[in-house]
Amino acid sequence: MRFVLIDRIVELKQGQSLVAVKNLSLAEEYLADHFPGFPVMPGVLMLEALTQAGAWLIRDLEDFAHSVVLLKQAKTIKYGSFVEPGRQLQLRVELISHGERESTFKGSGVIDGQDMVKGRFTLTRYNLRERDPELHATDASIVAGLRDLYATLRKGSVGARAMIKFGTPPVVAAVAPGADA
Repeated sequence: MRFVLIDRIVELKQGQSLVAVKNLSLAEEYLADHFPGFPVMPGVLMLEALTQAGAWLIRDLEDFAHSVVLLKQAKTIKYGSFVEPGRQLQLRVELISHGERESTFKGSGVIDGQDMVKGRFTLTRYNLRERDPELHATDASIVAGLRDLYATLRKGSVGARAMIKFGTPPVVAAVAPGADA
């Protein structure tokens, strides 16, 4: 199963930082098992959400140069409290260093000002064709799908864009910088 653990990218400072949100819904399959009668987002998925946020920052910075971005290392990861259904986890990642194959981040997942997860992590990236030249088309297909998903994550809601278009300020800024209004 594949989990997309980011619902919206709300702020992006290219090559510097990214803020995204994850809305936890009771409909998410993994909550049936974690824990029965007391559903909460598993800590490993909170870390995965931070990883995904960092990956989007790298993809944007490098114009989707790599089809694969993976967690290589997690350091000093600390968890605050449980994230229950109905809550929105705000994911904040800051790029600390950016090398040819690895990037290091400082990140946190926050609800109402309280850190639910925080720490440092390193992502590595590559293309499948580097390991097998016949996978060039697979890389292209993966990148095309990622570009489509990224456009969805960045565009903001239809309702918020309509309110901006007709001069009614939205309660929350939902149109990301660079997105068409």
